[in-house]
Amino acid sequence: MEINNNSRTRVTYISIGEDRAGQRIDNFLFCQLKGVPKKHIYRILRRGEVRVNSKRIRPFYRLISGDSIRVPPVQTATIKPAVLADNFKPGDLENRILYEDKFIIAINKPAGMPVHGGTGQRCGLIEALRLLRTNTAYLELVHRLDLETSGCLLIAKRRSVLRTLHEQFRSNTIRKRYQALLAGCWQKQKQRVDAPIRKQRLADGSRKVYVSSDGKQATTEIRCIQRWNHYTHVECQPLTGRTHQIRVHSQFIGHPIIGDQRYGLSNANKLARAGGLNRQFLHATSLCFKHPENGEIISLDSSLDADLTTFLSTLDGKGRN
Repeated sequence: MEINNNSRTRVTYISIGEDRAGQRIDNFLFCQLKGVPKKHIYRILRRGEVRVNSKRIRPFYRLISGDSIRVPPVQTATIKPAVLADNFKPGDLENRILYEDKFIIAINKPAGMPVHGGTGQRCGLIEALRLLRTNTAYLELVHRLDLETSGCLLIAKRRSVLRTLHEQFRSNTIRKRYQALLAGCWQKQKQRVDAPIRKQRLADGSRKVYVSSDGKQATTEIRCIQRWNHYTHVECQPLTGRTHQIRVHSQFIGHPIIGDQRYGLSNANKLARAGGLNRQFLHATSLCFKHPENGEIISLDSSLDADLTTFLSTLDGKGRN
């Protein structure tokens, strides 16, 4: 990675308007200082080199309209622009859009595609959308889905829309439903799983998420759709929004999700791969929320991808219960 020492050689001052009000200062700087490593941005915040209205602030400070931000000289990295994978066609993503207007986009995220680029991933879904919607000035993820999870995902086209939808998520007024295939024959018809979840950052930077009495409150409702001797097809409704919640709660009840490489059973995953399933069987099937502009109730549905329905069809006649 090459360093360009001439990109920002002077102190700059930025005035905050209504469109950025409510955004955290660290997230604002990530957008403003493209190519600057995040660790450097946090360093200049800790050292007080970034000032708001001539005062030191912490990384979680939320901007207010009228704020004046002092940004010190920084070194920006010369990075390669985001590019789509060689085998990816724009129409592939275009055809997965479930709903779009001038405020939001809802898309059926493909399994195996990260929601944003990062380590080892030059281009995620949000970068791909920005390449496809070059005339849209603002596109930001409202929430996230794991790499191997497919289904309904919301993107905001305005900062004010993002704030409104985030508030709906915080107040648990957005309803999400998923379908999953669990390992083993789950004997219950319905279960409400109330099990607190703790998230821990490991030395290598990865996250360890597990049920713990000192974790954050987490609730998932699980309903059986169909059973076989070795599998159970279920619908899951998370009533809270913890990291990996459905995956961890499925493991907690003794029936982890098929294809889950972190929380699943290796033998069950191997058996499913032999049967043609080469991914995690977890799909966000529906999303219900209030439209951020007019308050209309929006209900979106995303059918299971073909590879999932094909695998389910192979189970028919194999010891159904």
